[in-house]
Amino acid sequence: MIRKVDLSDATWVKSELSSGGDNCLEVAFVDGVVALRDSKDVGNPDAAVLLLSEDDYRAYTGGIRNGQANLLLP
Repeated sequence: MIRKVDLSDATWVKSELSSGGDNCLEVAFVDGVVALRDSKDVGNPDAAVLLLSEDDYRAYTGGIRNGQANLLLP
């Protein structure tokens, strides 16, 4: 997906399993897309952010929710 999205007001969240640490994937839902980043990169203006369509994100998380084991690390 090639699209510019303003993430300056994004509300980032991470798994409650991260115990408040900085070694986690964070997600934000902004302007019709899903943004993903590494929590270690917070504050780094050069950090990479992956943008997915909401449909793609739903398909991926839905596969996990439905037990599709090959979407997870072995």
